[in-house]
Amino acid sequence: MLTEDCGQEQLCGGLLFVMSAPSGAGKTTLGRLLLEREAGLRHSISYTTRAMRRGERAGVDYHFVDQDTFQRMIDNNDFVEWAKVHGNYYGTSLADILQLCAEGRDVLLDIDVQGAEQLRARGVDAVFIFIVPPNMEILSQRLQQRDSDTHEVIAKRMVNARRELEHAPRYDYIIINDRLEEATQALHAIIRAEHNRARRVMPKVRQLGT
Repeated sequence: MLTEDCGQEQLCGGLLFVMSAPSGAGKTTLGRLLLEREAGLRHSISYTTRAMRRGERAGVDYHFVDQDTFQRMIDNNDFVEWAKVHGNYYGTSLADILQLCAEGRDVLLDIDVQGAEQLRARGVDAVFIFIVPPNMEILSQRLQQRDSDTHEVIAKRMVNARRELEHAPRYDYIIINDRLEEATQALHAIIRAEHNRARRVMPKVRQLGT
């Protein structure tokens, strides 16, 4: 539906936080820490066709599906956004978001810059946060420490990272993930600040005069 005061598509009863980052910037780790500490925040688990990495769990980190299943979901318009990234498909289920939002909770989306652009194009009312590494050398080191990708894949991710960084100005907030705890605290501060934006609080303020 459309919000009365801002004219944007409102998917969630709470606030929708969209977090993007180049591969290896630490987005997944930050998201996990944030979810552990923010009781009112829920995570929308994306669907992907990529293989499960060591330590990941199906239905927790991602819904792992084959390409035929993903294509059927595209054909059925099941995704609010989807994209092909590093040769694999990723998508966010609209039904999953609506189910999470039925409780009126805040929702965290961990998606690629392509998916974020799709949400913007739809006029979705969301808070967009971009996570960046301190520098490209550290990003390369983090990718190598994963020990899950070939040198060729890492080189491709580095090229894509530079392209993705060009999208940073499109986001509402940019967090440099140098120290994990500081970056997590910055995310907390963003959530609190967004809940106190004038346009969100004014309906309650107006009630004071009635």
